[in-house]
This record gives sequence, structure tokens and C-alpha cells, in this order.
Amino acid sequence: MAEMRGQVAAVLGPTNTGKTHYAIERMLARRSGVIGLPLRLLAREVYDRIVALRGPSVVALITGEERIVPARAAYVGASEDARATGMAGELLSMDEVPLCDNPERGHVFTERLLRARGAQETLFLGSDTMKGAINALVPKVSFLRRERFSTLSYTGSRKISRMPARSAIVGFSADNVYAIAELLRRQKGGAAVVLGALSPRTRNAQVDLYQNGDVDHLVATDAIGMGLNLDIDHVAFSATSKFDGRRMRRLMPNELAQIAGR
Repeated sequence: MAEMRGQVAAVLGPTNTGKTHYAIERMLARRSGVIGLPLRLLAREVYDRIVALRGPSVVALITGEERIVPARAAYVGASEDARATGMAGELLSMDEVPLCDNPERGHVFTERLLRARGAQETLFLGSDTMKGAINALVPKVSFLRRERFSTLSYTGSRKISRMPARSAIVGFSADNVYAIAELLRRQKGGAAVVLGALSPRTRNAQVDLYQNGDVDHLVATDAIGMGLNLDIDHVAFSATSKFDGRRMRRLMPNELAQIAGR
């Protein structure tokens, strides 16, 4: 168990409630800090946001694919799997704490939860489902609740040809994502595709294609539920079951809400 260093808080709430934005604000109020994120693309997005506020000379990006580390770097956006265990600053934030329960990556996130601390402040970001575990494992932790201002509602099934503009369609395999994107290309004129297997440059270009309004539809894997901030008005699922690395299973209600809440 980590020795207490500064204040430790868990910032919990549904998706799209500004938890990452809060962590960035808290970090930039300090002289240094590290934000650990669950996705390379999300680490890049946070890096770009901090660069826009502080300039590229003091901001670093560390992922399994990209490494930008200026000599005077004070703020770091990193994918959690690529972040060195001892890497911290005055503030350390870890996003998507529920991944502690992930069969493949849980050991990384659990080790961080138990041992990683900022010199003055530590933030753990995630859903309310983690409150009990965090309370049991992290001494003297305080909790901050973030409320959602918009409402999620189910609108029923819909054909792809009737999907409105600014929609995301979620698939659970690369083949499924590409097949849906090709159908949208024929029926709607185009779609952006976001997959973890794409190179950083290609992924970033596809996100920009959608965000800039060059296409009105996005097709992605369920990774978009881990915090990518996109201008999406409607979310559709191509299926409600997925292969989780061991077996096909139905998505849990909290998983559906995590993805749809983006």
C-alpha cells in the first residue's frame, strides 16, 4: 500500500460529466502533473488540449506508439500501460479506475490504485461502481460526485439508412466496423472509422474528419466509451453482445450506459 502523500480524491459519476476536464484544471493549477489514461487516442486528445493551453514546450505525450518529451516538460498525458510506475508530479490522475476489474489490464490499474500517488494531490476518476473498492483500498480518500446534465433515452431500433447526422455506430470487431462503414459510404456518402489497430496519425485524421463535419457518421469499437470526447448526438449499437477475450456474452447495463453516455 502506498504511503500517504498529499490529498487523495475519487471523482466519480456517469460518463460525460467532465471528470477528465476537472483533472486537467486541477493539474494546470499545479507546477507539474501526470494524467494517466486508458487509451492512446485519449492520451493524444488530452495532450492536444494541454498544449493549446500551455504550449508544446512544457507538455509531454507518452503512449505505446508515441513519445513526445520536451526538455522542460512539466505536464504529461500518458496511456496508463505506458506510464512508468514512478512517474508523477505534484498531481497524479488516473482515469477509468473501473479497468481494475479488466481481465487483461486490471493488474496495471490495480497496482496504480494501490501505489501511485502525486506529491500533493491524487485523483482517481471513474464510475460509482468503484466507490466501495476505492473506499476499502485507499486510506483517507475523499469522494467527489459529478452529475450528468443531459439525459440518456432509448429510441428503439433503426436501420442504418435512417441514422440521423452526428451519429456513432458501435461495432465489436474490426470486420463489423468496416462493413458498417462501407454501407454508410454507399448510403450516406462516407463515415469516419476509429479502431485501436489504426496508426496514431490515421486515428487522429479520422477523428478530425468527423469532428470537423466532413462526414456526419462515425463507426467505432466500444473503446469510444472510455472517454473520447466527440460531438455525438445519437449512439447506435450494431449488437448487444461481444467477445470479451474468452467468450461471447451480452453487454451489462452499465457497459451499455458507459458507451452510450459519450
